[in-house]
Amino acid sequence: MSRYRNVALFLALAAIWGSAFVAISAGLEYFPPVLFAALRYDVAGAVMLAYAIYVGDRWRPRGRDEWGVVAVGAGLLIAAYHAFLFVGQQHTTAAAAAILVSLSPVLTTGFARALLPSDALSVVGVVGVAIGLVGVAVIARPDPSNLFAADAVGAFLVFCAAASFALGSVLTRRIDSALPIETMEAWSMIGGALVMHAISLALGEPVDPSAWLHPEALGALGYLAIVASAVGFLLYFDLLEHLGAVEINMVSYVAPVFTAIVGWLYLGEVVDAATVLGFVLIAAGFALVKRRALRDELAAFGRSTSSG
Repeated sequence: MSRYRNVALFLALAAIWGSAFVAISAGLEYFPPVLFAALRYDVAGAVMLAYAIYVGDRWRPRGRDEWGVVAVGAGLLIAAYHAFLFVGQQHTTAAAAAILVSLSPVLTTGFARALLPSDALSVVGVVGVAIGLVGVAVIARPDPSNLFAADAVGAFLVFCAAASFALGSVLTRRIDSALPIETMEAWSMIGGALVMHAISLALGEPVDPSAWLHPEALGALGYLAIVASAVGFLLYFDLLEHLGAVEINMVSYVAPVFTAIVGWLYLGEVVDAATVLGFVLIAAGFALVKRRALRDELAAFGRSTSSG
């Protein structure tokens, strides 16, 4: 029963996070990008903080290390990731953005090994990272005569989002902190929202609340803030307790399937052959980088199946 429960929650999380890219594309018709991301985490941060207060006795960070991990989370996992993603997704399809973001687990391994020279990537691992980057290039398809075309720049910004998230993931794990994950996420969301509001002001993004009252705009914001952020992270925390890190990372490779389906149904976006090829290359790169962990997971699954 537990296995079926985990599978159901895994698919639910992939569907929620996959369809979130479609909600971003829909909402960008009404909100300026960085302000849209900031408003999302104004709401999500408040909800997550209320949850952290409800479930734990440590709802506020203490000391330099705990505030340090919050600062990294706010700056990289929330602000940089979402600012790059929302700006970049103005010029890419939702499916392409989801696939580019799925490079994060590969980049996370690369950053982890770069920051720990004694634990360097093997030759096969380096090849895996390279294949993943080739997948990004296939999706972006930069024109050498016009490298600053909107679609190429958009894909590059989404790649920067994936890199920001990967680096933030590594740095937060390197900081020795006993802060509960719910508390860290809540304060990171609040801090990240404040940083993005500052970026939005610096960019001079227009503030037109009348445009935000459109039902589609409110629906996109509500879905991203409540469903994709608050509910999505609660599902993630639950699965994190029952599944290994490798299995959690696989959400990144199932989510684009839901993105493509919902994007086609709701936005009429069509996934072209180059995007599919890029996805295959990124997934292959992940398989090479995580080949030992994947082999161990498959062996453990085989043992549990045979014993059941």
